[in-house]
Amino acid sequence: MEPNKGLVSALFLFFLLHATMASPTPKPHIKPRSPPHHPCRHLTFYFHDIIFNGKNSKNATAAIVGSPPWGNRTILAGQSHFGNLVVFDDPITLDNNLHSAPVGRAQGFYIYDRKDIFTAWLGFSFVFNSTQHRGSINFAGADPLMNKTRDISVIGGTGDFFMTRGVATLETDAFEGEVYFRLRIDIKLYECW
Repeated sequence: MEPNKGLVSALFLFFLLHATMASPTPKPHIKPRSPPHHPCRHLTFYFHDIIFNGKNSKNATAAIVGSPPWGNRTILAGQSHFGNLVVFDDPITLDNNLHSAPVGRAQGFYIYDRKDIFTAWLGFSFVFNSTQHRGSINFAGADPLMNKTRDISVIGGTGDFFMTRGVATLETDAFEGEVYFRLRIDIKLYECW
């Protein structure tokens, strides 16, 4: 008697499927958790902002270039300064002394962007041209001014800081009324080339 070819094929497929299903399935490769990122570079600078008030043109490093209808360009508008646009070209120093030799310039703008809370949005660059650093670091982000420390994004750079990214922690180190303030900026770069 010749075995039925269909029955043999069906039994072969049955055993093949059974053997495949019965074999232990490989577990997906589980990556161990990577340690927290550590900065590849850590820098601290101070920048000093002196807003033009109509009387200090020789010392001013910032000016109000846009204001709401109820404001003007020599006095910040209202309690939260809502609607003011300020451009700046501030000296950057390694310590908190305004008269220390600058290592670069902080150049950019800030916009007071909330009516009810004292806050701003920043977009600026640190432009270096010293023996220690060359190039620029670019920053952008919200600055809730009433917080002791605030984080903004490092979104790129040039020269020594080519394509860098990271976080900058801002802290208001000193202020004198609405004319002068000094920021301490602690920069942690996580992408360095």
